[in-house]
Amino acid sequence: MTTTPDPSTPERSGAEQPGADERVDRIHEALTGVIDPEIHRPITELGMVGSVAVDEDGTARVHVLVTIEGCPMRDRIERDTAEATATVPGLSRVEVTTSAMTEEQRRELTARLRQGRRQIPFNQPGSLTRVFAISSGKGGVGKSTVTANLAAAMAADGLRVGVIDADIHGFSMPGMFGITEKPTKVSDLLMPPVGHGVAVMSIGMFVPEGQAVVWRGPKMHRAIEQFASDVFWGDLDVLLLDLPPGTGDVAISVAQLLPGAKMVVVTTPQQSAASVAERVGSLAASTEQEIAGVVENMAGLTLPDGSVMDVFGSGGGDRVASTLAEAVDAPVGVLGRVGLDPALREGADSGVPLVVSQPDSPTSLALKAVARSLVRTPRGLGGMKLPLTVARH
Repeated sequence: MTTTPDPSTPERSGAEQPGADERVDRIHEALTGVIDPEIHRPITELGMVGSVAVDEDGTARVHVLVTIEGCPMRDRIERDTAEATATVPGLSRVEVTTSAMTEEQRRELTARLRQGRRQIPFNQPGSLTRVFAISSGKGGVGKSTVTANLAAAMAADGLRVGVIDADIHGFSMPGMFGITEKPTKVSDLLMPPVGHGVAVMSIGMFVPEGQAVVWRGPKMHRAIEQFASDVFWGDLDVLLLDLPPGTGDVAISVAQLLPGAKMVVVTTPQQSAASVAERVGSLAASTEQEIAGVVENMAGLTLPDGSVMDVFGSGGGDRVASTLAEAVDAPVGVLGRVGLDPALREGADSGVPLVVSQPDSPTSLALKAVARSLVRTPRGLGGMKLPLTVARH
């Protein structure tokens, strides 16, 4: 890519021209503002600037190393690099070229991103990422739709959010976020695609359309472990996991792999759904997981005259919260009640969460209130156990 610096930038000439070395230094400084769209870090920090030179005629030649040969963000990186370089005074032209990293360079990048360790970052001492496992006692209560909208609402509030689609057999997150691309692989590290500001990983990104995932417990456990450890999530504020219904293998695996995850239980007002959701309490008690609260979904249909019809009854959320509180011997409240809204389902089908397409609708406001209640406490180290050592002199 070739570009000409903005003519509004004063051009220096003769003795006023900075030396080539000075211009090279300034270009490097300018490139610190170029962010890799997938890794979300400056290309200078990632070792992606292969070379920078300035010819005698003032032409700046910048070579950038992209992660893979078919990098989907190559054009954007070239454009951003050219625009940043063109801000440096004393240049007549800017030429940006790219090539793929060698395997050794990719390994170095992977090691840099992992900080030399292969582990689940959310379990490390000092991690400030809040992890929530969105669960339900049975299917059909709108758990995945609630998950997608909570994530999108948090992202719209400026938080860095990731979602792991832990429902291996019934994956749905890529469609709900309108994501069609596959993750980019850098050595053995995956870069999650982003939809509506949310980074998402799902087995559905690797499975041909219409093909079932026929896996048993151990293989599903390994998939979730890889999503947590072999994906570059960056510095997330919040990680949500969309669990399959019930208290089976995946729910147990999540409790083992991410013991700090708090459970959010989704139910409906219907008494039969509530009684099934109560079983989640026994799992939480046995795994010693904290329950963040209950979301009552489909809590009434607003009719054209403004009245509300309780299609699925009422009181289920309160009953579940009360029973869960007894099971874990700790307070559990109802985080919010989300009305029965056809637009919520339409948003899930179209790949645009309702909190994005209709942010001011009553249903969106209810979901936003739940999202904000989950992250009400600011990130910080207060109350966390930190590793301490005593230095003796």
